[in-house]
Amino acid sequence: MTSDSNNVSHVALPSVCVVGSQDLEPFLAHAVRFGSLVAPASDIAVIEVTGPGAVDCMQGLLTNDLERPGDKAFTYAALLTQKGMIVSDMWVARRGSDLTLFVPGAGLHPLTAALERSLPPRLARFEDASGLRHVLRLVGPGSPDVVARANLPEPGPGQIVERDSLVIGRPSYDGPFTVQIECPQRDEPRLLKALATAGAEVSAQPALELARILRGWPRLGAEIDAKTLPQEVRYDEIGGLSYSKGCYVGQETVARLHFRGHANRRLVGLLWDAPPNPNAREVSLDGTNVGRISSLASLDHSNLHVGIAMIRREVDVGTSVLAGGLIATTAELPFQFER
Repeated sequence: MTSDSNNVSHVALPSVCVVGSQDLEPFLAHAVRFGSLVAPASDIAVIEVTGPGAVDCMQGLLTNDLERPGDKAFTYAALLTQKGMIVSDMWVARRGSDLTLFVPGAGLHPLTAALERSLPPRLARFEDASGLRHVLRLVGPGSPDVVARANLPEPGPGQIVERDSLVIGRPSYDGPFTVQIECPQRDEPRLLKALATAGAEVSAQPALELARILRGWPRLGAEIDAKTLPQEVRYDEIGGLSYSKGCYVGQETVARLHFRGHANRRLVGLLWDAPPNPNAREVSLDGTNVGRISSLASLDHSNLHVGIAMIRREVDVGTSVLAGGLIATTAELPFQFER
């Protein structure tokens, strides 16, 4: 971990997130792309923020609007440094005056450290509920039908619904997952069985990563490093920013970039005809380094070799570059494939 001059710690070094043929059997990769699959989101922490000022306090910290969507909203957002760099991304479920934050494990410590400093105890308190509450995520176009067949309530886009001890959320954009289910730890096996009976394949974290890569969403510690600005990792396209809400930490940099300039880097897809080398991270054009590979899915059994790269904005989509030791073609995100 490192910290900037404002003493906000955040992820320091990016790594490549790799999904290979050894991680997913062919039928699981097929379910991610064309069917339905459920997996425990094992790297997601659950943070509950409660108190009369929970929404107001978090509204002043996160990049997206938590007030305007109202109760039962399910929102993607991030915490930034004062300089506008991403500390951690997260999904936020609003339940009345309380919020639940779904945070990648790499962002848990820096986020809770920031909340410790920023939340007035008389207005808002936070608690790590990860030991009691677990998260399941469904991916694939068939997942809404699976949820219905499992007799679970179906939220609308950008909304949550609650039933008994379950909180079910759905992204408002084409997110890295289709449906999320937050449940008590003891109920996870029962839910997995019910969803499997309803038609979902059951898998693990690599399947969720494949879905994320295909949707072109950034991952903390891969696409997002210690110096990443939101607009560099598609936050405008994926609905992670509000330009109409009140002030929040890092807003000045975000607004200046939006209204007066542009990001010098951006995320693009990479397409290969053969398996690339995950250790050859550099992306080059005509012998010049123009970026780096951040995520990679190389599945021989599915003839699928794709990746996400952070590259200079002047490199056009459709350009042939050297990446992973092979020639690749840059592509728009999310990836579009014919079945």
